[in-house]
Amino acid sequence: MKIVIGIDVGISTTKIVGLREGMVVSPIRIKATDPITSLYGAFGKYLHDNQISLDDIEQVMLTGVGSAYVNESLYGLPTRKAEEFIADGLGARYESNQDRMIVVSMGTGTSFVKYDGDHIQHIGGIGIGGGTLQGLSRLLLNTDDIRHVAALAEHGDISHVNLQIGDISAVPLPGLPLDATASIFGNVQSNASHEDIAAGIICTVVQTIGSATILASLGTGIKEFVMIGNLTLLPQCKTIFPMMEKLYGVHFIIPTYSQFCTAIGAALCYQNDVKLAE
Repeated sequence: MKIVIGIDVGISTTKIVGLREGMVVSPIRIKATDPITSLYGAFGKYLHDNQISLDDIEQVMLTGVGSAYVNESLYGLPTRKAEEFIADGLGARYESNQDRMIVVSMGTGTSFVKYDGDHIQHIGGIGIGGGTLQGLSRLLLNTDDIRHVAALAEHGDISHVNLQIGDISAVPLPGLPLDATASIFGNVQSNASHEDIAAGIICTVVQTIGSATILASLGTGIKEFVMIGNLTLLPQCKTIFPMMEKLYGVHFIIPTYSQFCTAIGAALCYQNDVKLAE
């Protein structure tokens, strides 16, 4: 059976997956200095690594902001574009098996998509995400290597950076335990260690995304949030989101192929016969 290729083209990172008989085939991610280089580099490597010939490909589906720079077919193959928010929803549904959820795409910024049965709707977003993390790290830590920042943060103490409820109250407040955040970066000192600052930066981004997700869900009755995108790979997500779950009675889900959900969704747009972008 032929394979459908889904490609999420970012400005500097491209993610590519194949779908064959409903199964994901060997997703990969490639970084480059521009979207075209990233796209063709990812496509060539994917075909080589998986020993896929052009004749094996039924359809190529593009999505993501970088796809706007691509107006030709890839190597003469049938090539179409999928609307990114629809791809987010379909990919998250495929990976999480949730029929009702808020899909949170944690990329350079963050977008929110409501998935409710067959209805997929972009409901907003915030300008906080990987770009924020890189920018603050560049400013405060002289690096924009997110892996390095995450490693530093593993050895940081967030209580040295954030003001917590326990710092301003001797007893828990209604619904707020002593370790809940009262003010992000409200307790930082001028001589804070790089490890503590890194922990503070990542907490700022991840916790803000979590809080914005909860606010975006108000009035929907939805308490299941599927997190997708590169930032879901931050190890701090495994501690910050569970703390917010206990506080707010919600559920943050990070699926196995969280960073590839949009690419998966692009391929599903073709397989599910979704109306495609021109």
